[in-house]
Amino acid sequence: MSIIKFIFSKTFVKQLVLAFIFLILLIFLVKWWLGSTTNHDERIAVPNIKGMTLDLVDQELSNVDLRYFIIDSANYNPNYPKYSVIEQDPEAGKFVKENRQIYLVLNPSGFRKITVPENLIGRTRRQVEPTLKALGFEVGTITYIDHIGEDEVRGLRHKGKSVSPGDRLEKTSVIDLVLGNGKGSYRDAFNDDNDDTDG
Repeated sequence: MSIIKFIFSKTFVKQLVLAFIFLILLIFLVKWWLGSTTNHDERIAVPNIKGMTLDLVDQELSNVDLRYFIIDSANYNPNYPKYSVIEQDPEAGKFVKENRQIYLVLNPSGFRKITVPENLIGRTRRQVEPTLKALGFEVGTITYIDHIGEDEVRGLRHKGKSVSPGDRLEKTSVIDLVLGNGKGSYRDAFNDDNDDTDG
């Protein structure tokens, strides 16, 4: 039998049809197997875990077969509890596969501490206030004492206690200013300066 006659024979056509059917079945079987082993179309909605502590996060994610990994601690955010989640990736509501890892950013225990700079005493209020605010402090109560230098900073206080250059306070701490009222004499100012130097 020649090749041309074989190609147009019923036997060859049957084998061709059977091979085509087998190929289609094989494709469907492979797709089904991949779908079952990779959880294809089995998606889990990521829960909102912002504001939760790690104990609650662990419980919440375990319930939906997800894992977590802490990638960083951000700047302290007073709107969230200490050591709670302030960022998550993927975001809440996104759909992911089972056992997916959720990346977390935690809230630290408090604001970082900042050093009170040198040379604030003796400068004017207009000079000191922007310096303190630029560092992240807040300026609180202004009180005046008798001193010849009007609006000259004579002292710094935090929660009623005296603050010295080099002290470390948390960012956003409120610092009260003690200013001169422009009254007094040069002799008093000289004595005050000596007292500051001795102390």
